[in-house]
Formats: sequence, C-alpha cells, structure tokens
Amino acid sequence: MPNALAQESSPYLLQHQDNPVDWRPWGPAALAAARDEDKPIFLSIGYAACHWCHVMEHESFEDERIAALVNEHFIAVKVDREERPDLDQIYMNAVQMMTGRGGWPMSVFLTPELKPFYAGTYFPPTARGGMPGFDDVLRAVHDAWLNRRDQVMAMSEQITAELQTAGDMGGDGDALPTRDAINGAVAQLARAFDPQHGGFGQAPKFPHPMDLQLCLRQWFRTGDGHALEMVRVTLDRMAAGGIYDHLGGGFARYSVDERWLVPHFEKMLYDNALLAGAYLEAFQATGDAAYERIVRETLDYVLRDMTDGAGGFHSTEDADSEGEEGLFYTWTPDELTAVLGEDAAETLGRVYDVTDAGNFEGRSILHLPKTIEQAAQLMGRDAAELAAELAASRAKLLAAREQRIRPGKDDKVLVSWNALAIDALARAGAVLAEPRYLQAARRAADFLLSELRRDDGRLLHAWRHGTAKLDAYLDDYAYLASALVTLFETAHEAKYLAAATELADAMLTHFADPAGGGFFFTADDHEQLIARNKDLTDSSVPAANGMAATALVRLGKLTGNAEYLSAAQGAVAAAADLIRRAPTATGQSLLALDLLLGPTYELVLAADPATDEGAAALAAVQQQYLPNKVFALAPPQASEAPKALADLLAGKEPVDGQPTLYVCEGFTCREPSVGGESIDAALDKLSATAD
Repeated sequence: MPNALAQESSPYLLQHQDNPVDWRPWGPAALAAARDEDKPIFLSIGYAACHWCHVMEHESFEDERIAALVNEHFIAVKVDREERPDLDQIYMNAVQMMTGRGGWPMSVFLTPELKPFYAGTYFPPTARGGMPGFDDVLRAVHDAWLNRRDQVMAMSEQITAELQTAGDMGGDGDALPTRDAINGAVAQLARAFDPQHGGFGQAPKFPHPMDLQLCLRQWFRTGDGHALEMVRVTLDRMAAGGIYDHLGGGFARYSVDERWLVPHFEKMLYDNALLAGAYLEAFQATGDAAYERIVRETLDYVLRDMTDGAGGFHSTEDADSEGEEGLFYTWTPDELTAVLGEDAAETLGRVYDVTDAGNFEGRSILHLPKTIEQAAQLMGRDAAELAAELAASRAKLLAAREQRIRPGKDDKVLVSWNALAIDALARAGAVLAEPRYLQAARRAADFLLSELRRDDGRLLHAWRHGTAKLDAYLDDYAYLASALVTLFETAHEAKYLAAATELADAMLTHFADPAGGGFFFTADDHEQLIARNKDLTDSSVPAANGMAATALVRLGKLTGNAEYLSAAQGAVAAAADLIRRAPTATGQSLLALDLLLGPTYELVLAADPATDEGAAALAAVQQQYLPNKVFALAPPQASEAPKALADLLAGKEPVDGQPTLYVCEGFTCREPSVGGESIDAALDKLSATAD
C-alpha cells in the first residue's frame, strides 16, 4: 500500500511512494506527529537524478527489516531538495558541521523542534568498508533518544545556534570590495588551473561557468592573456570529453576524473543553461566557430528533450537507465557496426575511442582524444570529408540511441533553473540570429509569469502537470529578474522590463536585510524554520545573493533607479568577507562587482530593425562581446518607451534617418554614432578601451 508520498507531485517523492518506510512529506502533519509521539524525525533529502539516492533507496528503504526500525522509532520525512532548497541549505550546513563533508542522499535526525543532532549522507544497509550500517545507526540514535536525551538536546541546541550564526553571515552592507578582489580571484583560479586538461582543481571536476565568465571579463578589462587561455583550454577540453554528449548535445553534471572523460551521467537544466551561456560568451570574444556549435547543440538538446508542452523546461535526466549508470550513453564496437556498417563504425570508433575493452565498465564513452583535424591527419584523410562522415554517423547513432530505454526524467518546472535557460536562449537568439531560441525564451518567460504566480503577483517556485506550488525563494526572483532584463534587451518588449522591476521591488520588500545588507534566501513571510540563510556562495548554480546584485545593477543602470544600485552595492558588500576569504566561491558576486565598478555603459540604438541598415546595426550591438553594458532599442515613437526608461531614452532618435548609437555612462552620453560604419567603430572602441 502506498505511503503518504503518493499524494505528492515531485517525481523524487513519488519514487518512494511504495517503500515500506512510512514516509511523510515535510509539513504540519509530520511535524505534529513527531511532537505528539515524542519521536525524533528522520529527515532524508535527495533529488530524482541522484544516483546514490537510488542506491540507498534500493538497499535500505525497500528493505522490510530496516523499514520496520524506521517506522517504529522515528517519523520519516522525505524532501526533494529541488523543491525545498531552504531546508536543504539549513540541514546541509548541519551535515557539514557534524561530519566535515556533505552530499546526497542527506540523512539527518532532528528533535521534534526540528533541531538536528546527528547527520550523515549515504549509509550502507549494514556495516562495510569502515562505514556504519544504517541499521546500526538507527538503533544507536534510538538508544540515545531514550537513554541520553539530555546529551541529544544539548547537541541539538549547540548545532542550531551555530546554524543560526552561519545563516546570518555577511558583511555590514557598506564596504564594497575593490577591483583587487577580482584580480585576487582570477589569480587564485590561475593557481588551481590544470593547464593540461583545463578546469580548476583535481578530480572530480566541475564546470565552474561563473568563474569562466569572470576570467573572460578579466581578459576583456585588462588584456590578461592567461585568463583567456584558462577559459579556452577548459571549454575545449570539456567539449572534447565524455562529459559532453557528442550525439545529442548537452553536458553531464561533472567528471569523476581530471580529464573530463567519465561523467556522472545525470544531465541538469542549470548546467546546460550556464554552460551554453559561457560558450556563447567565448564565441563572442574569440569568434571560434566550435563554441557556436556547442551552444547550438546544447540548446537544441534543451529544446528537444527538456521542454514541457506548456512552455517551461524540465529539471533533470537521471544518470541511470535499466538500473545501470551510463548505459544509455555508452557503446560497444559491435553496437556501432550494427548501426553504421563496418567501415563507418571503424572510423567513428577510432576517432571517438570506442574499443573492445571500453573506457567505462566494459563499454565506451564517446570522446575525442584528438581533434577531428588531428585524427584526419593521422588517418591520411581530408579533414572536411572526415568531419562530414562523422556528422552523418553521429546522426545515425543518435537515432538508434533514441530507441533505447531513456534515463528517468524529473519533469517538474522550477522558476530559478528555467530563468537560467531563458537567459541563455535569449542571448543566443540575439547573438546567433536564431529566432527559435528567442521564441523559446519568450514562451518560457510568459509561462512562468502567468502560471507560477500567486493571486497577489508573488512568485511560486515549482510547477508540474498543471499545478504550481511553494512560495518562491530569492534565487527564483533574482534569476528571473536578470533573465527578464536579458529578454528585454533582446526581444525589445517593455512587458519584460516591467516584470523585472516588479520582481526587483519584491526582493527589496520581502527578502532584503536592512541591518546586515544583502538578501535572505527566504521571504519575510516564509514558513518559520530554525534559521534564515543568506545564499552567498556559488554552488552548481550562482549564489542567489550574487544574482540579486547582478539583476539590480543591470536594472539600476537601465532605469537610473538609485535604490536598485544601492541595494546591489549592499548585496555585494554583504559578501565582502567571503570574497576575501574564498574568492573562487563567489564568482557571481564578483561579476556583479565588475559591473558596479565599471566602466559600465548604457547603450541605446535608435534604428528600425525592419530595415536592412537597422537590422545590421542591431546585430552589431548584440554580437559584440561587451559584458560591461546594458542595452535598449529605442522604439519608433517616443510614446511607446517604457516609463522606467524615460530618462535613458529621452531625445534618442535616429539622426538623418540613419541608425544611431548612443553610448552613455551614468546617463551622460557621448556624441552619437550615426550609420553602420560609425556604429561599428564605436563598438570596436568600447572593446579596445574597456580597461
């Protein structure tokens, strides 16, 4: 008989509805039961694409013997970390305080007052390899609850006090870091850089898209060639590695080795959105067509495999299919031959390293040990001809792979992750002159703004199968506000700017910390938890506080709203101490700082994009790598200008009927550039003198 999770919408929670563990969702009923029955809560937090979550479920939560221990002595609560990042942050901090490390599945034991006193991550069902068995853990915790309650309560009070202190960390909201903070962060990244394989640090290797964008900006501002080299080597090696899906496009979560060869095969919407943005900026900065190809293939993957019929984007795809990690993505030589025939299979296998021995559990992950050009030279082949043959073979393999049993998918729609995808699609649509990307961005934004709102206009966090729920968090507001600014800059529709300012105002009203600066992760009317965090550090996604600063400085530069700029400064200042201590964990805040320190320009183009000259001028502005700008296309009629941009757009008209670019800083404008050649020269000058 299903447990109480059967009534939930989260795919992760529904995965556990038939466990013999008497799981309950987080909520008043479960918390009241713990108080009424005087039992500790066993809180298990994970997510649908988590491999080790699946392992612990199969080993322990499906085991009748272990389930009986849980059910008799605890109130078992299961949480989807993607639905409740507020709970995940608080209790992951507790896990790290108590064990020195973290991860998922997260296993935390709480008092009925929700205060943690014992924690871990994955536990095997019985003791092995020096790890305690989950059965022994359950018995020991139960014994402590019965016989050493005073010690348990003292521990829970101590940990909770530390969590509350950690949750309120931040500066005084006044001291804005200098550009030395950016220089120091890039220098630290340089020390961690792997010049052979790219990336930062040792295995496992994560993509670090915010840090790559920061390095690009450092190169742009200062001409630091090594900063650009770190970006290029990393992007090149990732695109050649097994972390990249060479058939279907898109990136896996991370690489377990230093060479980007063996990925953790789960695919996350946020990784692909952020990496598409990083490759797009690298294409703008270098003109390297290989980066454009990766952007297109990655975004095409999102549109093909991760798009909901209603308009939003799904969250994740599992690493596992048919009970095996990576089975969907890996190949044997015989499988290649069955699809391609002997000659084409031999060629593709040689280039993409498909062998009888394999490079992953007896099967082969497609990757490029050498570039296609290098392979062509070694094989005595024409590079263009070989590339064409391989493209045709990859298309056949992708079609064959589509007949396999796909990994499981978490098809819920999250505002924050969708916003990252909207931002990447909107930018790519403009830079690559690809209307379907911009169309997808607009459709997703319209979906979020219509379907994930409360009656009072406040955002909701998650949607699945027609139902939206859970009050939104700071990252939802901040990511979406920034994405809507991008959509305004690329789609030129005033409604997106208006929506962005509404979200910014809600952040200032409900999330701001007037005492310490910056923003709390939860709103002032959110469910009362044991701590109220500030999300100051980047993880796999940008820090919510850093993205709030980014959105606000962009809006402030566009609208001239001093309150937005002041709040952006306060948000970066709130992270100042962390920036000093751990600069490589604060990439998004440093990106915001770069905009605040400037020079950052307000560009206005007065042109009709329906004409050839206007379209060419607009493309020139959009395709140039100018990360230190905000942009508005002046409408043909002054009466059509958004009210928020009245000051910026005042008097900005085509001169002599020609496309005209106005370059301003702090609403003080230079002489306008009139006509295509003059506009190109002005843009080149901005790129050349941005030091």
